[in-house]
Amino acid sequence: MHRGRDHTLLDRTFQISLILKGLDGLLELIGGITLLLITPAQIAAVVRALTRHELSEDPHDLVANLLINYTDTLGVATTVFGAIYLLVHGIVKVFLVIAVLRDKLWAYPWLIGFLIVFIGFQGYELVINFGWALLLLTAFDIFIVVLTIREYRFHRQRRAAGPAEGSSTM
Repeated sequence: MHRGRDHTLLDRTFQISLILKGLDGLLELIGGITLLLITPAQIAAVVRALTRHELSEDPHDLVANLLINYTDTLGVATTVFGAIYLLVHGIVKVFLVIAVLRDKLWAYPWLIGFLIVFIGFQGYELVINFGWALLLLTAFDIFIVVLTIREYRFHRQRRAAGPAEGSSTM
């Protein structure tokens, strides 16, 4: 079945977006494992080392001081919660992305629902504490949801039409 030039571009965009979302999930897994392996004191030491040069040039640097103040308040409970959050989120994301890339029809609604839940959470976070990075991440997630819904509808229609429509090559 030939889907046309627009569909091919959208299909590629969908696949690339999914791969990026899967890589994001892998980074979350790495971050979660890292949070389990290092202590809050080690995190604070790394942040101090990374911001030392900036603070020597500008002792009032807002970002550097915010990072240092934040890491000084980290406790074990916070890092464990962060680790569990990242691990669960990363595992689910990677699992669903792989299933959708393998064209498992059941995975499409799960991915859509999973992303909608996090879009809601991110929307709440944007209202409480606006950040451009979070806004861009939320916009990207909305974009992936729209493309996933489109792909899900296409695959359901294709499967409902049966194998005769898809087997035009001999």
